[in-house]
Amino acid sequence: MRTRHILSTGQQRCYNDDGELIDCRGTGQDAEFCPGVGWPENRFELIDDELVRDHATQLVWMRNICPTDFPVSWQEGLAFVEQLNREEKFGRKDWRMPNRRELRSLIDHSAKKPALTAGHPFQNVFLGWIWTSTTAAIAPKYAWYVHLEGGRMFYGNKNDYYWVWPVCGASAVLAATGETQCFDNLGRTVACSESRQDGSLATGVPWPRPRFISLQTGVLDRLTDLTWHTQANLCGETASWSEALAAVCAYAKETGLPWRLPTINELESLVDASTHTPALPAAHPFAAIQEAYWSSTTSAFATDWSYVLYLGKGAVGVGYKKNRDFAVWTVM
Repeated sequence: MRTRHILSTGQQRCYNDDGELIDCRGTGQDAEFCPGVGWPENRFELIDDELVRDHATQLVWMRNICPTDFPVSWQEGLAFVEQLNREEKFGRKDWRMPNRRELRSLIDHSAKKPALTAGHPFQNVFLGWIWTSTTAAIAPKYAWYVHLEGGRMFYGNKNDYYWVWPVCGASAVLAATGETQCFDNLGRTVACSESRQDGSLATGVPWPRPRFISLQTGVLDRLTDLTWHTQANLCGETASWSEALAAVCAYAKETGLPWRLPTINELESLVDASTHTPALPAAHPFAAIQEAYWSSTTSAFATDWSYVLYLGKGAVGVGYKKNRDFAVWTVM
């Protein structure tokens, strides 16, 4: 499937509501279609025993996932990468804390404990939260972080202590997050020249203007080339995961169009990290926006659960497949 600026999730198997392996054919699940930019066969390259190049994104990561030796606050994390640049650590002076899309790009949704690709070259892996440089728009005293045990993304108080995994380089694959302002640990707006946070660097592919175009069949996202249904609530009410998949398959058959339930990476691609409630770009053309949505991606951590996008906040979590807790949005 032709998609730009969204990595495939890495999911290669399909599961039923009980978490049991099933044949992917006709399920409408992530692993049936494997949409998104594919990963190279040898994704990670070790450089000088200290750095790792990700050939899926071209970003360069420290091999040591926890180089601070102990957890740090968000401000301390920003200061740490500034120190790395002053020292030109490993011959580089473009170190930064990754933004939310950069850090999530490493998640392999077929893996758990850690949610990293099998055979990865990273060291000092910690199964906990890793800071990003992206402030949570819904609560600017908080910043986004990613949990390496299972791949969830939520936000934590900037004065709490978590890990920092520095990155450098640029990616022509990953899209920018949309963050345009900078904030301190108290949630106050500050000059972006004061630190290398997401709003200052705005790394990633810029969004086209206009980003969305309304077509007869739906809404084209010119950033990713995905087409989304204008009505972001196919069922009209919350559904279970199997009900969501069945409803989308029935709708595709009824319309003769290749609608499907989006992967968690496709859902997350819609998020504008500069706003909330909903976390969608300004002037978006969508109607009937709901708080949270099922994805077609099963959680490898617990296969009777599936990944969910909390669109009000922009968070990535999981939901129990049998519960009728989340809404349904279609993509093609």
